[in-house]
Order: sequence, then structure tokens, then C-alpha cells
Amino acid sequence: MKNFFYSLFILTILSGCTTNDFNNSNPNIPNYSFTVDLNLSLPSYSNLTFAGNAIYYANVGAKGIYVFNTGSGYNAFDAACPNQALNSCTTMTLNGINVVCPCDESEYSLFTGLGKLEYPLKQYRTELNGNVLRVYN
Repeated sequence: MKNFFYSLFILTILSGCTTNDFNNSNPNIPNYSFTVDLNLSLPSYSNLTFAGNAIYYANVGAKGIYVFNTGSGYNAFDAACPNQALNSCTTMTLNGINVVCPCDESEYSLFTGLGKLEYPLKQYRTELNGNVLRVYN
């Protein structure tokens, strides 16, 4: 009986832990709340229906966002350089399946958000409902 309660206790503790935690904290990029709905049927966003394509969407987040079709889903990242303080040179540019920071020429993957420096890209949540892709923070 003692083992049963011990197992139940451990199960309760473990079920309280979730892998859905979403950590996008970065000391260089503030948290901005936003929601953007992209209709993938529109010509502006139709490239996102094909794997390996990305679009830039301005005026949300710190410096706009890059939205990328991974082939198995969508990633959305802030266009601000994650390892630089916000200033005029920190809007990244698209280079194929990567984005490049013009300040330090560091490159980050749109598949993973990872680069070679301390902080990865600041990621935002995505949700596909029919032909509408919602990106939000």
C-alpha cells in the first residue's frame, strides 16, 4: 500500500510538469503581445504553403517577424537580432532557410532558431486553422 501512495505521489508530480512550456525570454528583446492571422490563400502569404519558404511580416514583435514553413509545421521568429541590443541595425535579413544579423553577421536557422551565439531566435507560437495561420505571443 505504501508503494501505491508513493507511485501516486510521483505520478502527480510528473503530471504537473508539461512539455508545452514555451520559453522565449531574451534580455535583448522585450515581450510584445500580438496576434496576427495570415490567410495562406492570399498571394502575399501563398509562399508559406510550400516547405522551406519564409515571409517577413512587419510591425509586430520588436522588429517584425519571419514565418517559415518547416514542412511539418510553421515556425515564427522575431526579426530582431537576439544577441544585440535593439537599435537601428538589428532587423535581420532572409538568406534562404536562415536569417542573418547585419550587426555581427551571425546566422540563425529558421528550422530551429539556433545560431552560434548565446541566445537563439525569439520564437512565437503558431497555430494553423484551415487556411489561416495564427502567429501570437
